[in-house]
Amino acid sequence: MKASPVRFRQNKFALGIMAGLVAVSFIPSVLADDYFVKKFGNDDELGHANYLTEAKAKQAAKLVTKGKVYQLGMVTGADTPAYGPRKFQMIVHQLNDGSGALLGPDRLVSNDDTVVTSVGIGSQLDGFGHIGKEHKYYNETPAAEVVAPDGLLKFGTHDLPGFVTRGVLLDMTKIYGQNPLSVGTAYTEADIKKAMKRQGVEITKGDVVLFHSGFMKANEGETTLSPGAPGLGISGAHYLAALGVVAAGGDTWALEALPSEDPKRIFPVHGILLTKYGIFILENMVTHELVADGVHEFMFTLGVPKLEGAVQAIINPLAIR
Repeated sequence: MKASPVRFRQNKFALGIMAGLVAVSFIPSVLADDYFVKKFGNDDELGHANYLTEAKAKQAAKLVTKGKVYQLGMVTGADTPAYGPRKFQMIVHQLNDGSGALLGPDRLVSNDDTVVTSVGIGSQLDGFGHIGKEHKYYNETPAAEVVAPDGLLKFGTHDLPGFVTRGVLLDMTKIYGQNPLSVGTAYTEADIKKAMKRQGVEITKGDVVLFHSGFMKANEGETTLSPGAPGLGISGAHYLAALGVVAAGGDTWALEALPSEDPKRIFPVHGILLTKYGIFILENMVTHELVADGVHEFMFTLGVPKLEGAVQAIINPLAIR
């Protein structure tokens, strides 16, 4: 699937400034020569979303035996903790409710609303334009072909397909014997294998994998963001990539363990998943209801909002069992 045509040619100076800001803010310090993996060809823009096939959707549909639906997105508002300087504001326009003229013989009243918000807030999906390495993004795409001040030229989340696939939830609190898990706890490849064995599930190509740490539930009602969190570790990220997952998510604001296992590296798992392999990240996923019902696998569905050129997306995926 190709990105939408460029709306107009961007000023090269502006592109350079924006690319520099993004790279300085988010570049993961990974020095491997083979950092960019071109598994799906030089022109690919979907990464592991190429594994979202009709066969995978049919497989997921067979997991629906009760018809129970779980909403994996949290409620987002002005008090939602967010990675600075991200903020959310809702404005309701009272067009004629209470004092305006009534509309027609049915005497109707109405309201509209405007949302002024950062998109990377609350439950969210990170697209490939979020993280780069040395001014290059997924598939070794130069920043000048990606970054623009009025919307991404490539990798905008509006171009993502609908996600209908198998979801797997791994309860990491049982592996570590803590609930919630401690800040900085990193899920390794060995930990993921233990969790799969304990729950009797296997992660397969095209799956979406969610991790439960108990961290979101334990911090419910907080209005400031915790500087650290448990989450996916470096070896765990590489392992998920080898298994062919489409997306990885968790009940924390960054998915990955913070602080990192290597304190010199900044958001290394983001770089590994998004930039190296082309695997989407799902943050602030509501997982405790699935855990309470003992759900290990389910049908995962997600339609990403069609906001042209968006780096991220505020989402409310569904888990159906």
